[in-house]
Amino acid sequence: MLEFKKEVLDALNNNQPVVALESTIISHGLPYPENLALAREVETIIENAGATPATIAIMDGKIKIGLTDDELKFLAESDDVIKASKRDFAYLLASRKTGATTVAGTLLASAMAGINVFATGGLGGVHRGGEDTLDISRDLEELALQPVAVVSAGVKSILDIGRTLEYLETKGVEVIGYQSTFFPAFYTRQSPYKVDYRLETPGDVAALLHAKFDSGLEGGVLVANPIPENFAMDEATIQKAIDQALKEALKKGITGKAITPYLLDAIKTITNGKSLEANLALMKHNALVAAQIAVAYRP
Repeated sequence: MLEFKKEVLDALNNNQPVVALESTIISHGLPYPENLALAREVETIIENAGATPATIAIMDGKIKIGLTDDELKFLAESDDVIKASKRDFAYLLASRKTGATTVAGTLLASAMAGINVFATGGLGGVHRGGEDTLDISRDLEELALQPVAVVSAGVKSILDIGRTLEYLETKGVEVIGYQSTFFPAFYTRQSPYKVDYRLETPGDVAALLHAKFDSGLEGGVLVANPIPENFAMDEATIQKAIDQALKEALKKGITGKAITPYLLDAIKTITNGKSLEANLALMKHNALVAAQIAVAYRP
């Protein structure tokens, strides 16, 4: 049920670097037309760095590994796209409905396609209060299973970062700080928590990936890549916005897969759009670093 874009299949067949990209950020993470502009720009960044981009989605009963510009545009404009995590794959494939892959969904599809490097904005995690609600993103479990390196700006600071890192430790996932000793918190460059290991270059990360994947160790690697300093937000400002957004979500009874899109939109409104600028900047930076790692790695 995999359907490859020709450029992606050619790259994989010739052992050339490929970087996977999620599609939920297009359909659910950003408003139109910023979502389409970002999707195109991120693919261009990866190409200019010497790798082939593979944006992933489910369409017409197929898991698409690499999308055409028309398919990107459809995802950006359509209001009828389902967020596709692992549990949604079978339904979407059978019903031939359109699904935009989450981090978990993209991890799964990447592994199925033989892609080892994936760039996203932020990883999902343990939600605040997760010790009572058991609201834990599938992203963490899928990262523990699939041989894929995920380059992200840490996890969104709307989550419980400490418990998220504990979960990853339990699952045996290496948390690498890319040129950073502290774990980044999406909008900000660091949190109170340290990473397992700090690595300085794409070659250093590639060497670790070879050591893990070539030895047959199960699961992936989280490469925590802090947001560029000139786009990082003030910690007190973003925390105040998050607290306000969480209170509003609680009042409205918003939970489950609807909570993250709601919170991100509310935070954007509270910060007068500054959080959106940060989101765009960190995604582009992650794409560049992921491409550099993929070039250095070459399976």
